[in-house]
This record gives sequence, structure tokens and C-alpha cells, in this order.
Amino acid sequence: MVLVLLALLLILADLNWPRMRDARSYLSLAVTPLQWLADVPGRVADDLSDLLVDRSTLLKENEQLKSEQLLLERRVQQVAALTAENIRLRELLEGKRRVQDEVMLAELIGVNPDPFLHQVLLNRGTEDGAFVGQAVLDAGGVSGQVIATTHYTSRVMLITDARHAIPVEINRNGFRAIALGKGTYEEIELEHVPDTADVREGDLLITSGLGGRFPRGYPVAVVTGVLRDPGKPFSMVTAKPTARLDKSRHLLLVKTPPSQRAEVAGTVSGAGDE
Repeated sequence: MVLVLLALLLILADLNWPRMRDARSYLSLAVTPLQWLADVPGRVADDLSDLLVDRSTLLKENEQLKSEQLLLERRVQQVAALTAENIRLRELLEGKRRVQDEVMLAELIGVNPDPFLHQVLLNRGTEDGAFVGQAVLDAGGVSGQVIATTHYTSRVMLITDARHAIPVEINRNGFRAIALGKGTYEEIELEHVPDTADVREGDLLITSGLGGRFPRGYPVAVVTGVLRDPGKPFSMVTAKPTARLDKSRHLLLVKTPPSQRAEVAGTVSGAGDE
């Protein structure tokens, strides 16, 4: 009750006594330190809350930025892959322009895991016009031939397979030979080359057309070594394939009509009989 009466007296004095305003100013000045001390815990709590919230926000933003960075890096990698694929397709297109026969574009969808079998699987089959014995090219030259087909896929044996042989001739002088695979993507070997044959390093080997399997004139390999042994009748000739056998993803299937292949084969066999 005493406090209530004192409060009422102060209200009446403030309303009716002009000097009470000055007294109130002095009282406010005296109470200011107390108000500041009373406000300290709240301000400290607000600062700590802001600090914790800011740190949490920064952590979330950091995680978000890292995620965006990974996404951007993935997109950059995809762009790099698309750029490289675009370059390969341009090279393949240029190779297609140099080819006189009608061709069909195919994509590599599988590789034989056996290191002794150089075979790949393409996404073209009999439904697309693929056939056994079909010549396969890339932007650099002859890659191999189709050895098996299904309705929608084809199995191709590369020219470097140890079981593969392809008739070739030297583009410079027309000397003919048989190129055999050695089981490595970087090298093939010419069989039964006489020691007196005019073969030099750097000679371009092209398909001779004999046998009717590969059309004539396609690049096959470049001679990299000629070893002549005076005690042997044949030279050892090695060559590097012009096709990128372990890198090409898109290939060309030569769509030579069966009648034309039979006609070529008949002509070759007739020449052999003579």
C-alpha cells in the first residue's frame, strides 16, 4: 500500500509540479546504468544466437556451394567428352567422304575382355543390313571385319587379332602381301616378304581387294620396321595400323552388295586359276 500511495503521489506531482520533469530527467540518468546492466544478458544472448545462426548458415551455404561445384565439374567433364566425341565424329565424317562405297554408321557397345581376342560388339545387326564378312572402318582406315551377327548386333574381329589376315599392297609400288595380326593394338606383321622386296619404313599399306572381302584402296597400316637377315629368304616387316583400334567409338560398315562381293571373288579366283 505504501508503494502504491507513493506511486500515486509521484504521478500527481508529475502532472502538477513543473520541476518534477527535471527530477524525472535526473532519475532517468541515475537509472540508465541499471537499465544497461539489465539489458546486457539479452544482448549477449542475441549476439550468441546470431553467431550460431550465421555459422550454421555458412556451413549450409558451404555444403551447397560444394555440391554446385561438383555439378559444374561434372558438366565440364561432359562438355569435354562431348567435344572430343564431336571431333571424332567430324574425323569419321571426313573419312566417310573419302570412301567411295556406301557405308553405315555403327557405335561400339562392347569389348571382349579376353586380352588375346581383339573383338568388339557393334549396335548394328542383320535388321540393319549387317552381314558376316563386312569390312569395318574408322576415320583412320580399316579396323576389321564382321565375324558374327544377330538381329541387332554384330561382332567384329579387329585386324590386330592373332587369327586375322588381310591382303594388302604397298601404295608406293603395288607390292602385295598378307598382313597378320600379332595380338597387340600397335602392330601387325607382313608374312612371307622376300628379302629382295622393295619395302621401306613409312610405306603406306592399303587393301589390295584380293579375296573380295575388303574393297581395294583403304588404308591399313604404315610400315614401321624392315628387318633383313642375310641367312633367311624372307624379311620381317612390321607396321602400325592407321585405325585407332582401341580408341574409336564410332565405326563405318561398308555396305558392299553381296552380288558385287561374289563377282569380285569370282574374278579373283579366276585370276588365281590362270
